[in-house]
Amino acid sequence: MSAPPLREGSWQLLQLLDTAPGLHALSDTLDELVRDGHPIAALTADLQHSNGLVRFAERHPERFVQFGISEQSMVTAAAGMATAGVRPVVGTFASFLALLCCEQIRTDVAYQQLPVCLLGHHAGIALGFYGTSHHATEDLAIMRAIAGLKVVAPADAGSLAAALRAWVEQEEPVYIRIGRGRESDVYEREPPGFALGLAIRLREGDAATVIATGSVVHAAREAVDALAEQGVRCGLLDMHTIKPIDREAIAEAAGRSPVIVTVEEHNVLGGLGGAVAEVLAELGAPCRLVRHGIPDVYSLIGPPTHLVAHYGLDGPGIAMVIAHALGRDD
Repeated sequence: MSAPPLREGSWQLLQLLDTAPGLHALSDTLDELVRDGHPIAALTADLQHSNGLVRFAERHPERFVQFGISEQSMVTAAAGMATAGVRPVVGTFASFLALLCCEQIRTDVAYQQLPVCLLGHHAGIALGFYGTSHHATEDLAIMRAIAGLKVVAPADAGSLAAALRAWVEQEEPVYIRIGRGRESDVYEREPPGFALGLAIRLREGDAATVIATGSVVHAAREAVDALAEQGVRCGLLDMHTIKPIDREAIAEAAGRSPVIVTVEEHNVLGGLGGAVAEVLAELGAPCRLVRHGIPDVYSLIGPPTHLVAHYGLDGPGIAMVIAHALGRDD
């Protein structure tokens, strides 16, 4: 069914929402995949204007299903569609998808290894004013604990497009985590050679290696570049795939840097930092690990930009964490 009609006066707000490049990348990439012959269907739970799928719905109304606020039913329906040869993309707030729909994702999708793309948008603290019910700071931990489910956190619009193209070429389910779609570009276009499970090296340096994922990759690059101007050269990895994680890239970083700093817009427990810690422990690596993200608390309520700065997830905050880890607080 097509999107419901808009109330008078709604267009201005929706045009503002629709300016997010990450949202354009979602609908535009799905449109291209349909034109390439892939049996894509887009599903959402009353959030087509928040995730940009309204653009896809306008172009392909026969491939768009609006479920209203029935997220669990939506995931189960996506599983059913996948058994019939459809490639469903399920889009809703990450907090609803990972927490509310966890059972349906595990039992209906992942257990049966169905090629469903679970797109959790407005992840982390992107929905700042909406509070704890809408903050998604546990989703990476939950999703990577589900057997057979790949977990990906693209850094920008180009990375999201690349992740969608990678998903459609394989037969397994994937959880893709994005922010508001307004993240600053890390790449001018889709990252060349993008592959699920392979980190991308953005900066060279041995003083420390920073491993970042998702919405904070751009800020981590700013931090590394600022430290380089002070003579402290750090490596930087875009670890867009949390599961399966790039063990070789982590091992290489541990062999060249005395300190590894992970950065994520997520609880420091169970997400990227936890995944890297597991690899380092199994390797017996002698380097020090510093996990930077949201501390093990329910995050505060406020404007997303203020929250990012409060938790030190902007460029200056990340640079300060790296400098402290290296004993360079002066």
